[in-house]
Amino acid sequence: MNRFVQRSKPSTSRPPLATGTGNSNKRPEGSAQRTTPTKRRRVAEVKDSEDEEDESQSGGFISNLGDSEDEMSKLPPRETAFESSLPAVSTDKEAIEQYEAMRSSQQQDTADDTATRLEKRQWVPGKSSIYVDAFNLALETVLEDESHLFDDKEKHVFEQWKSLSYETQYLYVRLFLRKTASWHRVERLQSSYSNDITDINLAIEDLLEARELPEDGTGSPQEKSSDDLEAWSLGDTFTFADDSQSHITTMADATPLLSLDELKALAKDAKVQGKNKADLVKALCRTSARQAGLLSLGLSRQNTNESTASRDQESEDSQERTEVNRDSHFLRKILATTGPLIRLSEPIFKLFERVHLVFYRSTEWTEKSLTTIILAKIARRNHPDYIVCRSSNIFDSRRSLLEFELSMRKDFEVDKVLEFSGPPGEAGFLKVLEIFESISDRWRELLKQEQHREDHVYEFGEGSYLRRFNAAHAFTRVAHKAAYVLGRLHRYREEHALLTELLSQHLFHPARRGSWYQRKALLEERYMWEVDPDPVSTSPETQKKHWQQIALITCETALEDRDCHLIYHYDLQKRLIKLEKRLRVPRRLQHDFGHVKLREPEEHTVQGIQLVRDDPDLKGKNGRGPSTKTTWLDELGEPDKDEKPAHVSVEEMCLSHYRNEGWKGYHSEGGILRTLFAYLFFDVLFVYVPNVFQTAFQTCPLDLHTDVFYPARASRINHQLVEIANGGGEKILREVYEREHEKRTCVVGLNWDFEIDDLVELVSCFNGNALAAVCKVMAEDYRARGGGVPDLVLWRTTGNDVQANGDDNNSQKGEVMFAEVKSANDRLSDTQRLWIHVLTGAGVRVALCNAVAREVRTLL
Repeated sequence: MNRFVQRSKPSTSRPPLATGTGNSNKRPEGSAQRTTPTKRRRVAEVKDSEDEEDESQSGGFISNLGDSEDEMSKLPPRETAFESSLPAVSTDKEAIEQYEAMRSSQQQDTADDTATRLEKRQWVPGKSSIYVDAFNLALETVLEDESHLFDDKEKHVFEQWKSLSYETQYLYVRLFLRKTASWHRVERLQSSYSNDITDINLAIEDLLEARELPEDGTGSPQEKSSDDLEAWSLGDTFTFADDSQSHITTMADATPLLSLDELKALAKDAKVQGKNKADLVKALCRTSARQAGLLSLGLSRQNTNESTASRDQESEDSQERTEVNRDSHFLRKILATTGPLIRLSEPIFKLFERVHLVFYRSTEWTEKSLTTIILAKIARRNHPDYIVCRSSNIFDSRRSLLEFELSMRKDFEVDKVLEFSGPPGEAGFLKVLEIFESISDRWRELLKQEQHREDHVYEFGEGSYLRRFNAAHAFTRVAHKAAYVLGRLHRYREEHALLTELLSQHLFHPARRGSWYQRKALLEERYMWEVDPDPVSTSPETQKKHWQQIALITCETALEDRDCHLIYHYDLQKRLIKLEKRLRVPRRLQHDFGHVKLREPEEHTVQGIQLVRDDPDLKGKNGRGPSTKTTWLDELGEPDKDEKPAHVSVEEMCLSHYRNEGWKGYHSEGGILRTLFAYLFFDVLFVYVPNVFQTAFQTCPLDLHTDVFYPARASRINHQLVEIANGGGEKILREVYEREHEKRTCVVGLNWDFEIDDLVELVSCFNGNALAAVCKVMAEDYRARGGGVPDLVLWRTTGNDVQANGDDNNSQKGEVMFAEVKSANDRLSDTQRLWIHVLTGAGVRVALCNAVAREVRTLL
């Protein structure tokens, strides 16, 4: 659940809670180790807000729009919205095997639909695959609620799917989870699934069978006109899979199917060479295209009685036959080597991907996504009480669904140019602008339509989450990238106009508004005076002042915009003060941000004994071992079983140092803040908002990890923040604990192992305004702000006479301090700097604790 934090393992000799009296408490457990995403080339100027779900960059149907599998492999894996909202459940191989064994042990004479069997825990003997269950659950749910999104032909495909035997469905689903365009050797499939499929040849024949499709007799003229939005379509017949005999007809199709050793053998026969597999494939294809027999060189048997024209025609025909025969020769050899192959038919594959898009409310899913929801259902967990609302109006028509898919494709094309294909260069930038121009008119139309819905149709914030499934959401992201490209091409006037257009709408990507304001103000301050098509004066100085005044207004507008996140305020405040001084604004009219002036983090030094293990097997060629977390002696903590100082992490060693100075605390990184947020915002998280609770097994609303969480509940959140700022945090925390603790309700980020008395004491030590500021940052940007929190959270209730900044009535009983621990050669990351910025700006003490080794001991 706590996927953003990697906490050190608890010491068996000393718990992590540090108290001035040395009392020990149980260390909270249950935090998950953070997984490092696949690296992507950085595009600093066009960073995506991390709270965005960025569907277009990972998984799902969009990954199949690339030109090669290499491009697909670069896409970073992410959780779907469902995965983020469901409780933490084991989805490993052992959990799946236990599930399927449990199903197989049940006896049931009648076969109900998947959802019914799941709810009643009744299973059909011999049908024990969680993958087939998950696949069918998605299909049945979509057809029950949103069948209007599919035409007659597609519904007929679904009927044919239901008629397939279990083993045929199982084979299809397992191949569905693999690469869609890949050919699979039947021989290998037989060995891979011999324990699950009794007659794989029969299952393959079933998938290859040609099936007729009816005429599509449904749909309005508007729906019929949506055919131009589809990149594929169903014909008069279909098959679930393709066979190699009918579809592999060229060397370019056949050669990549061979392994390196098989390619080498074929290359030796064809007398070609290559350094690697790619070179061998190219060489074989090139040779096949160029080589010809004697007939193609004009040497042929001729009859003196034949005319010259007939001989020329025969020569051409013979050349063509020779080349075809040569290709056929190599194709036969390749297919003889591989044996029969099959692949999933592309139209049917994409149809099922569309089903998953509708079911998961996301364009990304993996094998884990396919099973998580079923494992969450059978898990014995207590979930919060909320109103489940699986809305059928996510896509109001088939056309809106197809247009959403189109927007995803356009978005992916832009990412392919900017992020997945090396430095884009000027040609790449122009390609991005060309893509934007192709959708700009439709983007503007959709903005107007969505604003009309917001003003006249939607109620109670209903539109916030739905907007993520509007094509304008992805189109706005394309516009965001286009603005970056215009800046790189020094087309500042066009960039400024596009940023102004982006800021004129408040419905899509509100999390990016701060960065748009920042860039717009910079352009107005530095560049617009030169490129203004309608200057107010011929004097450069007058023109500069004119645009600097506009930049000043932009900064003021940004600071007043409720959708401009707190993290952008510091830079905007600096620019505003600079512009006021440059324009000689009277001092009485200048802004004063002294009440939120950032303080530099304190510098603390903690000395200790570092332990280094001397293991030759861990050292590389240069004599250095792999980079690992350092180990230290905990001289001030509790001893181990042998009454010797325990071996601990650097954070635990520093925690003992602060404990010795009278502080209490945890080494929890973001864990304790997420727990406090879950307590203080429990009622906000589970307040009714349409469309965000699609199942009864969620630990948070689906939009929590998106940029629409805050806007959809702005009034409720602001009310809660005021109550926290006025000192109501302790009351809220205890009320939620008394109501939910006995059930240990599954709530995102909430770790029930933290002692309630410690949490109440920590909240009481917080300045109310500071705690409200921290909660606001979490509410605005929950996904991105889960990481980077300082390692240690510390508090003390005695020996302090600390007053709240600017509020004499809101005195503290103690003080709170966060400490970021750094050992040698360790540097602050961007997310860590951000949290230091937020905490110091809220008046909370932050320390950089430098761990220094006064002695280094070698362990044998």
